[in-house]
Amino acid sequence: MISNTDRAPLEGIVVLDLSRALAGPHAGQMLGDLGARVIKIENPNGGDDTRGWGPPFAGDEEISTYFLSCNRNKESVTLDLKGDIDRDRFVRLVRHADVVLENFRPGVMDRLGLSEKALQEINPRVVVCSISGFGHDGPEGGRAGYDQIAQGESGLMSLTGPDPQTPTKVGVPIGDLLAGVHAAYGIVTALYERERTGRGRVVRTSLLASIMSVLAFQGTAHTIGGRGPRGRGNHHPSICPYGLFHAADGPVQIAVGSERQWEQLCSGLGIEADRAGMATNRERVENRDEVVDLLNGIFADMPSAEVIARLSEIGIPSGRVRTLDEVYAWDQALSQGMLFDVEHPDLGTIRLSGNALRFDDNAYSGGRAEHRHPPRLGEHNDLVWAWLDEQDATLSKENER
Repeated sequence: MISNTDRAPLEGIVVLDLSRALAGPHAGQMLGDLGARVIKIENPNGGDDTRGWGPPFAGDEEISTYFLSCNRNKESVTLDLKGDIDRDRFVRLVRHADVVLENFRPGVMDRLGLSEKALQEINPRVVVCSISGFGHDGPEGGRAGYDQIAQGESGLMSLTGPDPQTPTKVGVPIGDLLAGVHAAYGIVTALYERERTGRGRVVRTSLLASIMSVLAFQGTAHTIGGRGPRGRGNHHPSICPYGLFHAADGPVQIAVGSERQWEQLCSGLGIEADRAGMATNRERVENRDEVVDLLNGIFADMPSAEVIARLSEIGIPSGRVRTLDEVYAWDQALSQGMLFDVEHPDLGTIRLSGNALRFDDNAYSGGRAEHRHPPRLGEHNDLVWAWLDEQDATLSKENER
């Protein structure tokens, strides 16, 4: 059934976002995209560290494009949680919140008197989500969490790169981003469970766990197969041909995922499908270099557009390797709502990347048709404090009944 609604899925949910950098802010942004009211709580002395991360910066105010990437659909307020007055104001906010999201090092919230237990004593219905670098417990649970370090410690860099001697990080902070996705997933799950139990949960994830959870077949190659997978460049470790090849004017991607597709490829390119050492996927994987050289030789005099067109005709999945400027001008990407404009008070119209989810027949991504600009530091102090006074007054009247 297709339906349109003016209400976003998480409308009415209040999230207190204490997080900084990327993992927590990405989770908060995902919840905000889905309609939650996300109140970003920042230190008054500079706010989120990413406000100063760059270049690149935008506008005369030199606003960090890094900060802009992960803080839309939020309101910013400033609180110094080390001070009694501001900590008391935060406690008042907790009474009316559905979620508290934080990514301090393990133990920091405890030292502030805001442990998970304390928060749920203030509000038994609140969901507390904690993101750490390496977990909240265990022999190294207190380590600071940075994506670069987590990519190396998790084994991901050993799987990425041209060869085993050149461990390589992914081009975006994938550990941070995955931790943010897992945090949002855990929060929504806990909110759903609360409908049944009436109580909140503590949700924990980490950069380490988030990366390790998606090691997929590379992980089982070790745990079950007894192998130690290492970097293989741009080719699949278990399927061949499946990777990056070279046409006359640049690279093309090819994915031959079955024996049927191999036969189609061979028929279309004039190759003997059962030639020695290439008749089965197992043989092709064992003789990958020969397969790659064979196909690169065929494509060497063909423009990439011709290669892709030819492969499309014979039913072989293929594609270009696009730069970001090409991706952001691509009609297919635009059709999925993956770019949208918001009005920023200092920068004017800015274009941001969209949310990966679409609901029903909505042309836009995420749960709300209109998005809010990433906030200035403390931009919403007056608005949120007025709302808090109203909520306190309402709660007081209810308690008097």
